Amino acid sequence: MTLQAAALPDYDDVVARFDPVLGLEVHVELSTATKMFCGCPTAFGAEPNTQVCPVCLGLPGSLPVVNAAAVEAAVRIGLALNCRIAPWGRFARKNYFYPDMPKDFQISQYDEPIAVDGHLDLEIPGPDGPQTVRVGIERAHMEEDTGKTLHVGGATGRIHGADYSLVDYNRAGIPLIEIVTKPIEGTGALAPVVARAYVAELRDLVRALAVSDVRMEQGSLRCDVNVSLRESPNAPYGLRTETKNVNSLRSVERAVTYEMRRQAGILLEGGRVVQETRHWHEDTGLTTAGRSKEQAEDYRYFPEPDLVPVAPSAEWVEQLRGTLPEQPSVHRRRLQGYWGFSDLEMRDIVNAGAVALVEQTVAAGAGPAAAKKWWLGEIARRANEAGHQLDTAGIAPEQVARVQALVDAGVLTDTMARQVIEGVMAGEGDPDAVVAVRGLGVVSDDSALTEAVERAIAANPEVAEKVRSGKTAAVGALIGAVMKDLRGQADAAKVRELLLERLAQPGQ
Repeated sequence: MTLQAAALPDYDDVVARFDPVLGLEVHVELSTATKMFCGCPTAFGAEPNTQVCPVCLGLPGSLPVVNAAAVEAAVRIGLALNCRIAPWGRFARKNYFYPDMPKDFQISQYDEPIAVDGHLDLEIPGPDGPQTVRVGIERAHMEEDTGKTLHVGGATGRIHGADYSLVDYNRAGIPLIEIVTKPIEGTGALAPVVARAYVAELRDLVRALAVSDVRMEQGSLRCDVNVSLRESPNAPYGLRTETKNVNSLRSVERAVTYEMRRQAGILLEGGRVVQETRHWHEDTGLTTAGRSKEQAEDYRYFPEPDLVPVAPSAEWVEQLRGTLPEQPSVHRRRLQGYWGFSDLEMRDIVNAGAVALVEQTVAAGAGPAAAKKWWLGEIARRANEAGHQLDTAGIAPEQVARVQALVDAGVLTDTMARQVIEGVMAGEGDPDAVVAVRGLGVVSDDSALTEAVERAIAANPEVAEKVRSGKTAAVGALIGAVMKDLRGQADAAKVRELLLERLAQPGQ
């Protein structure tokens, strides 16, 4: 059942009446050079069906071979999530028919996953300040990704109403790690915030491990959001829905909020929530029904006969434990201390997904305050307008640092710097090239500034007289005249200084 947002109960009423329970399943595509069970490349954006072979197409007689780098990445992810690494595990065949799975089964792990029983701690804003929420990890297991189906024609991009469908098998067989949480209870009104914070922290953790680029907009990190409501924390779990393939942090939060309100609306009217998969619609902020999951699906799992078990030794696991990077939360606290930011300032950077970008900009020579200003200000505004994430906005941290260096050197004003950022993001080249092509740069020639000041005074005698009589606030109009004369290419502070100095001279 789909309800428009206006018809849903108020969120505060929902959390006053019901207790939400969440479950999050995150699929992480590993950035290995080759696929999980064959030697095909994994580069994103290749021409459809050019990165395939008999193994990932499931052709008769082909045999899979496990990608050792993928197993290592899986173990490192499990360790970073405080999981127990299984000393023995097998792959299984998960049998189902779908056009984008060429073998009609998916090689996955079923009852013997590589990592189990872990946790991830989150720091989220609460009514009385930051609070820590521990999310339990049920399992992290290895599997292969499916292909990608494109439905052509129709208004929704889905199979219903499409004229025909195309299948690209380039993605089929790419290594995946599926990370499944235990039921997340006790979050109350903060449930949507906790869901977003979990995916964000997991993304940062995986990125720090350097095992995936975790680009949600490209599908290398995807989240299935499970939501259910119950009468009270002591009541049995309610029937859950599973919103599939949510691909942004903002959408994770919105999907949880919408499903809580939608399910509450059904329950308050005496209805019954249907256990099903649902599709998230970014444009409307709604979910729509997919397929029912009220009956247990029989995937007819059985051990994969063509692969030997995976048996990581205790010595190897401990060796990999020694390669783990600093936890993102610890890293952020350390950076905050270096940068001198308040908790609120750091939270803004984290929420914008800009920690790494600010860090790299500072490493390239910019001050922390300037780096934060550009990424959370001008760049974020333009990225939002274009529908991009910050890290795909078209400007690199080194370029932002160069823009700030030009400002610090007096070559650019802040207004000009914004124009340079616009040019870089538009593909016009590096900052120096944009400055040259657009003819930007502060007029530093004293004679040119003096001539412009004289022209402004001559053109505005009444304003000049006010300044001479002590009404220095009126100098703003003269500054504006000079800046207009010089096409904004002057240092306003220096112009003000010259104007006041000139008008303070006797007889002038």
